[in-house]
Amino acid sequence: MTRRDDGPGPRQGGLFGPVDEPAADIPKVAPAPADARAQELAGALPKQLRMGTSSWAFPGWRGAVYARDAAQRHLSKHGLSAYSRHPLLRSVGLDRTFYAPISAADYAAYAAQVPDDFRFLVKAWAEVTSTTLHGRTGLNPNHLDADCATDRCVGPAVEGLKGKLGPILMQFPPQGPEATRRPGAWTERLHAFLDRLPKGPRYAVELRDAALFTKDYVEALRATGAQHSYVVHPSMPTLAEQRALAPTTGPTTVRWMLRRDLGYQLAKERFAPFNALVDRDPQTRADLAALTVDATQQGLDTIIIVNNKAEGSSPQSIAELAQDVAQALAEANARSTSGS
Repeated sequence: MTRRDDGPGPRQGGLFGPVDEPAADIPKVAPAPADARAQELAGALPKQLRMGTSSWAFPGWRGAVYARDAAQRHLSKHGLSAYSRHPLLRSVGLDRTFYAPISAADYAAYAAQVPDDFRFLVKAWAEVTSTTLHGRTGLNPNHLDADCATDRCVGPAVEGLKGKLGPILMQFPPQGPEATRRPGAWTERLHAFLDRLPKGPRYAVELRDAALFTKDYVEALRATGAQHSYVVHPSMPTLAEQRALAPTTGPTTVRWMLRRDLGYQLAKERFAPFNALVDRDPQTRADLAALTVDATQQGLDTIIIVNNKAEGSSPQSIAELAQDVAQALAEANARSTSGS
């Protein structure tokens, strides 16, 4: 997932390409020039609200997040520090951990690039949440295996990120007809799995099967201290419907992934290179603002992760969402003052 960097001068080749450059030659990725409006909005938002994007290595963000001359090949490995200097980007989703585990040292290297109040959303390894695995036959033996999740996902993230660890996201891809026909049985397995995970970290569960989003599922999360991750995705009920069944009662995780009328591949093709808002989604933004006001008025830590495929450019979506949240909070405070 990580690109190798091609520094100047002769290089000794590695098995998979040039070896990493010495520390003294690590390239600097400069942030975009300071944005006064973004600074103003950041000051109007509650500190317990952190917004961010799904990963960060997108050259289309040059001029908005990165300096215009930032080299694409350096963004993945060296761009996070510049990303975290944007006043509205106080969190990020680590997507690469869904495809393969990474070490505590890798997590620590990420943590070293960001300030103390920054938080990472870490996606658990797909082998923990998927019933089958791409390219392999038969059932996945690590599915809902708490020991595997502890050793390969939770332990390294806790050790490497320390206080900068936000939620560990258990993203469950479609679980298959056996699970959706018998959601109660699947929920019992989920309950047992969550109950065996180490206590202390914040766990969020995200579904892709609406049939599994049941009252029993919500009760299982509540019993184990986990939280439902609200997700804007065509496969799931609306945010309003998710909030009705699973109200915000604890640390809140939201992921704004896709429009309800557009699939992943079509969105990718339509929105690339992710440098502009192509299709605004004002209804989702209003729903997110309402959810955020509810959570922050309860004093709940809230992380909102936005994907490029939601509207076309996640940093720009976050800027407009920040404006809507700030306005909604001001209106709510005004109503509270007038009511007293």
